[in-house]
Amino acid sequence: MNYKLLNIKTFGDNRGKLSVVEALRDIPFEIKRVYWIFDTLPDESRGFHAHKNMEQIIVAMDGACQFVLDDGKTREQVWLNRPDKALYIGKNMWREMKHFSYGCKLMILASDYYDEKEYIRDYNIFLKEVNK
Repeated sequence: MNYKLLNIKTFGDNRGKLSVVEALRDIPFEIKRVYWIFDTLPDESRGFHAHKNMEQIIVAMDGACQFVLDDGKTREQVWLNRPDKALYIGKNMWREMKHFSYGCKLMILASDYYDEKEYIRDYNIFLKEVNK
């Protein structure tokens, strides 16, 4: 499985906390795009795609949601529910996001710019690609 949970460097005192990640130091790629997901209702699901070459780091800035990750052979579930934990998802990993808490906010750091050709949106095509 091409994913892992990362501990994000966090510093704090009586004023609060600060977390930081740096490209090519804390994460294994140069950041080309940052986007966020918010206002997703708990009974809605998102994702349902894989990326051929793009890598991502995902942080639950607020709230929680469950990721279902699939490499074509194994499916695993991972919860993101803390802003000091990040989910690294590598190339060719199917992802589904569900069980969003109210107010969940996800920030995504991506290794490349948006390119629709980079997406695999059909699970059966994904299985054929990764099991060649």
